[in-house]
Amino acid sequence: MATKITLNGESVTLEVADDTPLLWAIRDHAGLTGTKFGCGIGMCGACTVHINGRATRSCITPVSDVAGTSVTTIEGLGGEGAHPLQDAWVKAQAPQCGYCQSGQIMQAATLLQDFPNPTDEQINEVMSGNLCRCMAYVRIREAIHLASDAMGATASDAEEKADA
Repeated sequence: MATKITLNGESVTLEVADDTPLLWAIRDHAGLTGTKFGCGIGMCGACTVHINGRATRSCITPVSDVAGTSVTTIEGLGGEGAHPLQDAWVKAQAPQCGYCQSGQIMQAATLLQDFPNPTDEQINEVMSGNLCRCMAYVRIREAIHLASDAMGATASDAEEKADA
């Protein structure tokens, strides 16, 4: 079957069976390997992508469920450049083995949409479904705060320029 989606801003037709998990369509058919396979049952978060702007586990989402939607992977999160979360991840040295990091960043992007200036408690609650075998949670939380600050500064700068 053919399923049309918008993948990282571009129209794509995925020639896969309707019950194919989105994760495998993204990796094997679209060639985008930043999204990782972790558990295969939607529990670890390594496969997190955005569907219509919301964090979603791609390993348990059949391609048929995303027909006509917008899917964003880690490769498309920042558009042409790095997303503030990606910059913050490097600055905070959050990744250790790095395997879960694309899913962590995608979940964090949704967190920052919902809570632009999150508390540690909000971060812990929203990010609790994304597992890190290296236990880099303190650095991940630090990176989220850094990105929040950077995104707030960016929004403030844009508002000041608009007022000028």
